[in-house]
Amino acid sequence: MPEAEDELGALPEPERAAMINADKKLRALGPQLGAPHTSAVLGIEETLRELRPRAGRSPWRGLYRRVGQEFLIAAIGPDAEVDRRGFDRAVRQALDRLEKVEGR
Repeated sequence: MPEAEDELGALPEPERAAMINADKKLRALGPQLGAPHTSAVLGIEETLRELRPRAGRSPWRGLYRRVGQEFLIAAIGPDAEVDRRGFDRAVRQALDRLEKVEGR
């Protein structure tokens, strides 16, 4: 998604590289990619997951959902433990963006 690409571009280079590597793992392994590399976003009724670069040691998260056969990273934001408000904002953005893509 273009907005997530912009957010990816704004990350510091080492974190950008880690997010790209995590995305490659997600695309290669799909639903078999498990913890600590990915987890469900708690408290969200809709299926939204967080991609956790560096096996969860990165302060950044890619928020994604499977749409058809593709995994769409809809937003990139801070880890909830680092910045709860920023994480919540990224979750709202991801849900809004996914809603538009899914035509809801």
